[in-house]
Amino acid sequence: MRHTKREVKIGNTAIGGNNPVLVQSMLNVRSSDVKGNVEQAISLEKAGCQIVRVSVPTLEDVRLVEAIKNEISIPLIADIHFDYKIALACADAGIDKIRINPGNIGDDERVKTVVKACQSKNIPIRIGVNAGSLEKNILAKYGHPSPEALCESAMYHIGLLEKYDFNDIVVSIKSSNVKNMIDAYTLLDTKCNYPLHLGVTEAGTYRMGIIKSAMGIGNLLLNGIGDTLRVSLTDEPVKEIDAGYDILRAAGHQVNGPEIISCPTCGRTRLNVANIANQVEAGLKGLNKNIKVAVMGCVVNGPGEAKEADIGIACGDNCAAMFKKGVMIKKYEGNFIEEFIQDIKKCAEEL
Repeated sequence: MRHTKREVKIGNTAIGGNNPVLVQSMLNVRSSDVKGNVEQAISLEKAGCQIVRVSVPTLEDVRLVEAIKNEISIPLIADIHFDYKIALACADAGIDKIRINPGNIGDDERVKTVVKACQSKNIPIRIGVNAGSLEKNILAKYGHPSPEALCESAMYHIGLLEKYDFNDIVVSIKSSNVKNMIDAYTLLDTKCNYPLHLGVTEAGTYRMGIIKSAMGIGNLLLNGIGDTLRVSLTDEPVKEIDAGYDILRAAGHQVNGPEIISCPTCGRTRLNVANIANQVEAGLKGLNKNIKVAVMGCVVNGPGEAKEADIGIACGDNCAAMFKKGVMIKKYEGNFIEEFIQDIKKCAEEL
């Protein structure tokens, strides 16, 4: 069962509470390139991104906030380090959420100034703890960025905000070590009631990044932990969106769109099942229906193994049998893929 956390509003969106887990990403265009950041933000929203983050390293880069917000409807987060004046300027520019570590923006008075600015404009703050940037005293205490060290850092930063009666908080507690990340979030989940943003930081390039993210984020989701997530890939940010939804779906969360299941094939296979499955997946792109579609390699086990699918095919020798909920209802011959795709869409309308 999902662990319910305090509801926090980010612009026109809410997380925590009974709200669904949201998928987010981060722009990776150079901060001086306003046009490029805007274009990437638009492409991410079109791909299904529900929250987007942008790095704002200088006061000059605050111009990104208005430029991006004018072109997208999803919430925008400003990623800020060290200079509290950038946080204040982003708040004035209309940012929806600020990501900082309160401990690295200066003394208590500066933290208080940022908190008051965010309170006056209903802007939440995400505390972003990272294994690579823990406080020296905490590292000295634990010897390495252990789950306990990460959690202590998070609770320290939470305390800095709570001291000024600020509670619109979201927390992330990331590590590139999957087990440490899982253990840290699991521990933090028992200590605070704020929404948790999940992610494996520095997860790597596309293949390994998805594997590590699926293991870490997926494990936590299966155990009821998490309110937003990001699959951090050293690749195009748009790829993070599909990966995020795939992880959500695999963990049992409802995701709009078809789920394709397919068999790994064997010596009985007479058609190119991989090619068929890829064409079916591409042909159903954009279909906003929660249906399960099966593409199976033979009639021996196909219908039985995929009996929970809404619709599917079991391939034969230049032919296929279509089944619905495990019952065969139609046969195809020759080049049947486009016909099968159209039949899936008809089935989806009936559901």
